[in-house]
Amino acid sequence: MNLALTILFDGLTYAAWLFIVALGLTLVFGVLKILNIAHGSFYAVGAYAGASLVAWLVSLKVSPLLSVGALVLAAAGVAALLAPLTERGLLRMFYRRDEVLLVLVTYALFLVLEDATKLLWGVHPYYASDTYQAFGNLQLGPLNYAGYDLLLVGVAVVAGVAAWWVLNRTRQGKIVTAVIHNAEIAASMGVNVSRVYTGAFVVGVFLAALGGALTAPMISVQPGLSVGVIIVSFAVVIIGGLGSIEGAALGALVVGLARAASVHLWPAAELFSIYIVMAVILVFRPEGVFQRVQARKI
Repeated sequence: MNLALTILFDGLTYAAWLFIVALGLTLVFGVLKILNIAHGSFYAVGAYAGASLVAWLVSLKVSPLLSVGALVLAAAGVAALLAPLTERGLLRMFYRRDEVLLVLVTYALFLVLEDATKLLWGVHPYYASDTYQAFGNLQLGPLNYAGYDLLLVGVAVVAGVAAWWVLNRTRQGKIVTAVIHNAEIAASMGVNVSRVYTGAFVVGVFLAALGGALTAPMISVQPGLSVGVIIVSFAVVIIGGLGSIEGAALGALVVGLARAASVHLWPAAELFSIYIVMAVILVFRPEGVFQRVQARKI
């Protein structure tokens, strides 16, 4: 019983930050129809920015509990700086081109950002563990868990509900949905499609950076961080269905629980288990559990 609970809680914790990252990835694909390989780099930049800001606040004797807000601000800063520059200055030039070319462009951007993070932050690891330790431990039945892990789960739930509510219950969400279904008709009805693309990309980058910033207190932030994240994030959106919020949530849960079960039962197959689950699901649902919405670009 204890083992099952441990797998469940570990799986939820892993799924929480992964869902935040995958939510941004699936949003960008749903609106812009771009498989953004550089998404992992935005995660890494968010992690570095968050860890650096927390370290600076700790040096000023600011309470670590307040540093959670600083992590969110760091993610917002990354999105405000990099997202418009990337979408308007680079990706917009390739919207009418072949989708494979867009993938190659984002891969090139991934390589550039990888080197840029090394130039800015060096190759030594950064730590923000003060924030993680500040939330203490909570007793969940027979198990003792870090309070920060539960906070991360709560943030993931809020992010998912907020994204669903905005897309389905607000005027701005209806406009985005119209662009997803047919950008040409939306433009003919007076929708500023370019602005929608920029806004969606900013939100996607923010979610990637937020996932990185919020996981910074749990890990050592070091070069190579983005590679593993983008691979697992793609597994999540492929399982759930590209462009689907519900699919991203389900995919993150499946990946999180599969990884947690493997870590506790068969550690050597930690990464392998994720792709076994993905392969089994794709045999029966080639488009993912939730079929993606097809988008048309102008």
